[in-house]
Amino acid sequence: MKAFTIRENEADQRLDKYLRKLLSEAPGSFIYKMLRKKNIVLNAEKATGAEHLKTGDTVTLFLSDETFEKFAKNTEDQIEELQRVQAPAFSVVYEDDDVLVINKPAGMLSQKARESDISANEHIVAYLLETKAITEADLHTFRPSICNRLDRNTSGVLLAGKTLRGLQRLSRELKSRTLAKYYRCLVKGDIAEKKVLKGYLLKDERENAVSVFKNGTPNRKYIETVYTPVERFGDYTLLEVHLITGRSHQIRAHLASVSHPVIGDPKYGDERQNLIFENEAGINRQLLHAYRVRFTDGTEVIADLPGDFEAALVWLRGRGGKEEG
Repeated sequence: MKAFTIRENEADQRLDKYLRKLLSEAPGSFIYKMLRKKNIVLNAEKATGAEHLKTGDTVTLFLSDETFEKFAKNTEDQIEELQRVQAPAFSVVYEDDDVLVINKPAGMLSQKARESDISANEHIVAYLLETKAITEADLHTFRPSICNRLDRNTSGVLLAGKTLRGLQRLSRELKSRTLAKYYRCLVKGDIAEKKVLKGYLLKDERENAVSVFKNGTPNRKYIETVYTPVERFGDYTLLEVHLITGRSHQIRAHLASVSHPVIGDPKYGDERQNLIFENEAGINRQLLHAYRVRFTDGTEVIADLPGDFEAALVWLRGRGGKEEG
């Protein structure tokens, strides 16, 4: 027999959803059979699985240790994997009881692409275990997670929910677009004024690339990007980009479509310009950085530019001819 007391992160969900997390390897038919036979009960009473859990409820499983371990195996494997994750390779830029904001380095995946990958998600959970914000027991039925995604070679602000309340809050703000996201990027061309770009994006899933169009069709998604010059270098400009919509590769493709490709971008960029920056400033990835976010309550969080990005700006300033935008 095993008994579990429902905590805050597990409340406000259906019992059957909770059991699918707890017994992650068990088929749904097994869970419902155990409920019917009263081998799984809620507060010592028979349950159907449709009940909504409350903090303090008790879920009791009359299962052998062997059966429980068999059906909880996936969760145990994940915990063992997390124990092998090294110290987080990111800096924390904001943290409260529910939300964690990190400065993701370029080269780190936001989420796993393959089962063997160690992504920002795993580093974040390892950090929360190390700081005792969560326990291994919590991971049986709740897993902190990132709420936005950055391309592997894009650095900067990555948002994560530490608690169910935090995940729900971030999800609401992102969906309603009340959470404002701003990026910094270095682009080709001299840009003197703020501009609003509007268009439609079509993604080729096979090629993992997007195209931008002026006109919409049923399979094209509307995009809106606002950019403002921050620093001008004659033939290059440091921009702050306000992402109104958040589509895959939106900033990189949208800016390239108006002849202002992001420096270092291998997919949508200018190969000749990229080679100049590689040779002169050691740049080997797109200079795109999720710089700051502003939450609905007005709280603003900034992630400093990484070293390679700063090095490129130092090189440009050293050439002379800089203008303030």
